[in-house]
Order: sequence, then structure tokens, then C-alpha cells
Amino acid sequence: MSDVLDLPATQRRIIAEPSSVNGADEVLTEAALDFLAELHERFDRRRLDLLDSREERQDRFDSGELPDFPAETREIREAEWTVGSIPPDLFDRRVEITGPTNAKMVINALNSGAQAFMADFEDATSPTWDELVQGQVNLRDYWSDRLDYTDPDSGKRYEVGGDPAVLMVRPRGLHLPEDHVTVNGEGAAGALFDFAIYLWNNARPALTKGSGPYFYLPKLESRHEAELWNDVFAYAENKLRLERGTIKATVLIETLPAAFEMDEILYALRENIVGLNCGRWDYIFSTIKRCGRSADRLTPDRAQMTMDKAFLAAYSLRLVATCHRRGAFAMGGMSAFIPVKGDEAANEKAFAEVGADKLREVTNGHDGTWVAHPALVPVAAEVFASIAPNQLSKMPGHIPGRNEMLKLHEGARTEAGARANIRVGVQYLAAWLGGKGAVPLYNLMEDAATAEICRTQLWQWLKFEAPFDDGRTFTLDLFEQWFGEEVGLLAEVPNIAEAARLMHNMIVADDLIEFLTLPAYELLD
Repeated sequence: MSDVLDLPATQRRIIAEPSSVNGADEVLTEAALDFLAELHERFDRRRLDLLDSREERQDRFDSGELPDFPAETREIREAEWTVGSIPPDLFDRRVEITGPTNAKMVINALNSGAQAFMADFEDATSPTWDELVQGQVNLRDYWSDRLDYTDPDSGKRYEVGGDPAVLMVRPRGLHLPEDHVTVNGEGAAGALFDFAIYLWNNARPALTKGSGPYFYLPKLESRHEAELWNDVFAYAENKLRLERGTIKATVLIETLPAAFEMDEILYALRENIVGLNCGRWDYIFSTIKRCGRSADRLTPDRAQMTMDKAFLAAYSLRLVATCHRRGAFAMGGMSAFIPVKGDEAANEKAFAEVGADKLREVTNGHDGTWVAHPALVPVAAEVFASIAPNQLSKMPGHIPGRNEMLKLHEGARTEAGARANIRVGVQYLAAWLGGKGAVPLYNLMEDAATAEICRTQLWQWLKFEAPFDDGRTFTLDLFEQWFGEEVGLLAEVPNIAEAARLMHNMIVADDLIEFLTLPAYELLD
């Protein structure tokens, strides 16, 4: 790594691999890449240091420490302050739809009737180089009024309608690299690449059309990581000659440590932030990863961990209370259910599950929610219609404390649950290796976060030979039997052998690997 900051442009060497994507030269311009290089030189060492800090904190968790509200920031939590202004087009966010950045998805999401669409370069995208570049081209084409798509099979043409959703963009987490771009010989960060290329190309066009450069920030674990993004935003706004606070961000609270620093994260980003979001699936994953490496914190089947109980219910209520005290939006999370074609009874059940989930969010005080499919927008919209345009003035009657935030879900561990984790985890990883980041499996929309739950649960249960409801314990022999049987049924799935090998190795490893996408990324083109 280099300590050099702000090299003159004539001395800076940034190299981006060629892309076969039509229009790549319009987004990977010399100016955009030079902006990325400046961000790298100024902020990348700090990013890497923060990742090291995560490992140091994990060592403390492994020694028995549990998360708590930091004593050194008590003054921030107790003081009265609010976040900055919220743009008019973000004041109503009752239904947001999320998905990958391919042209068909972008168009359908923008036309879905949702108030906002989060174009996702993170958990819903497999970060192949051409996929990332194509996503940037699609978003550039949207702001340039030239985004359309013709299905090569049906011949159907898709184009953006007259009242599109507000566009927001989620860059990758701070941990993921972008190996196809180097700055002075060092690999770039995926987060800085996604942010820099989108902002440079689209900030002005978005503002000209009455919107702005709006982002979702994933997987933050501390106020210090929020401070890094704050400084990135400030530098970028100055570089692009934008008024301070023009960039607006919503932070996903999807890690257990971040849930104990929500006030501090809002404060660190107060000039740019407009809300927090309950990223429930990654939150379950983080809870297992950070504080589940002991036999007394075993989790039940994934299906038993619902948002109306234990640590998930507590974190939803505390997020609402924290946000509304500070004048920020409290966004609900994603229900994984999707429409079921050809089975009306199953479809009605899925819609009912989504409706019940959204009603709970409205009751808790959330200002909006997420859906994964355009057909679910009306379901969520009907529930959230009662709070137009938001409920920023609502406070929960009870604000959970530390013990409630750490309370584990009760429930059984079952053979069916273990086998489902194997099937879903391996099939998702196979699809990811094939370039797909959001995958419908067994009537649920799975992404990297839900696959991580599958992986970490299996690792945890195996590590501590967890007791199952039928009296057996989850031994290595039992795991190997079930894994072999389930993978054997998937023999025709593309990339299944490679995915199974990688998933198996992560589950039986002595140490829990931070993210499945890190070793998997090394296998991508």
C-alpha cells in the first residue's frame, strides 16, 4: 500500500481493464477514473485500517465480550440534534423496490409504482466486470433519457414511463475489492469504484431533473466507518462543486455492532444522511458471525427468526425511535416472498405474508419498506397508504435496551432446516458464480445476505454439534451425508460442482470466513 495522497494527475496511474460492454467508454472516462484514483489515494488506507479494526473487535467478541452502547459517545446519544434537510423527492418513501442493475430490471422497477428504486451493485449483483460496467451504462442511459430494452426472445420492448420511481444506488460494501481497476499498482475498492463512477457521471444530470445523487450504504459496522463515508462525500462534493450536503444517503443497519451505534452513525453523516434501514437478512448473518461463535448462542432454523420476536423485533423498534428523534426516516426491510406462478393458493399465502410483514412495520412506526418484485408493490402500498407521506412524528411506546437487542430467537433446529440451508446456499452460490446476484428459489428471492445465513448457520451448528429437535446432534458425518444427498439432486445446475466445493470448504473450516463473496470473487471473470 502507498501513503501517497493527491499525486499530480501526470504521476497518477489508473488502469481499468477493457470491457466489451457497448457504452463502456461513456462511463469509464478518463475524468471519472481520475476522480476514482483521487478517492483511492485519499481514503483507501483508512478503509483497510477500518477492516483491520473489525478483526480486532471480533477478537474481543470471541473472548466473550458482547456489543454495548459506547460509553465514550454518550454525549452524542443524549444531546438534542437532528440530521440535515431532506430533498422533496425523498419525503415520501413508503414503498421502495430493490434489484440488480440490468436494463430490464431497472426499467420494470422504475415503472413499478414504488416511490423509490434502489439499483443494487451489492447483494443483488454478481460483480463480474462486464455486469458492473453494464449497470453503470444503464444508469447513465436512464439519466440521459435513452434507457430501453428489447427482449431477444419475445421481442417485447421495455422503456421508462412518465412517472418513474426515485433512483437510489447501493455501492458494494467496504470489504469487497475491484480487481479490474488498479491505482498506482494497488487494487481499487469496489465501494469507491461504484460510488465514484456513478456520482461523476450522473450527479449533475440527476440534479438538473429535480432529483439528486442518492445512495444506500451497506454493511457499516461502526461510527468510524460512517465518518469515512462522510469525508468521502465532503471531498466528492467539493470536487464536483456541489453544495455541501447535496449527496444524500440512507445507511443500512445490517450488522450487529452498527445497531449499537445508530445515533453515532446518524451524527457522523448528519449533513448527508436521510435515514436508516432495517437490513434484516444481513443483520441475522452478522449476529451469527459476530456473537454466534459460542455454544450458548446457537440459532434456530432460519424460518423461526422472524421480525416480531427477540433481537429482530427489538432492533426494529430501536431504529424507529432513533431515527425519528433525529428527523430521519426509519425504513423497514425486505420480505423475501415473491409471487408464485401456477399455484394460486401459494401465491395468496405469499401475498398475505408480505401484507402482515408490512403491517407490523407500519405499527412499529417505519416510514417505508422494501419489496423485491413489482407485483408486491401494490401489496405494500395498500398497507402503507395510511401513513402518507411518512410518520416521522411517531415514537414507539417502548424503546428496547441492550438485553432485548441481544435476545436470541427460540425455536427448533431441524433436518429440514439444515437441508434447506444446503440447497439454497449452494444453488445461490452457483448462480452467483454464473453472474446472477438475485435468484428466486423455492418461492423466495435469495441474495448474498440470505445465502450468508445458510452458510453461517451450518458452520455454527457443525462447530458446536448443535442438538436437533429429533434428538440427534449435527455431527460432521451427518452434515456430510445430507450435503452429499442434497448436492447430488442438483447435478444439472450450472456451476454446481464448483459452488458445492467452495460452500463445503467454508462450512467445515475451523474459522468462520468473513464473507462468502470474498473467496467466491476470486473465481469470477
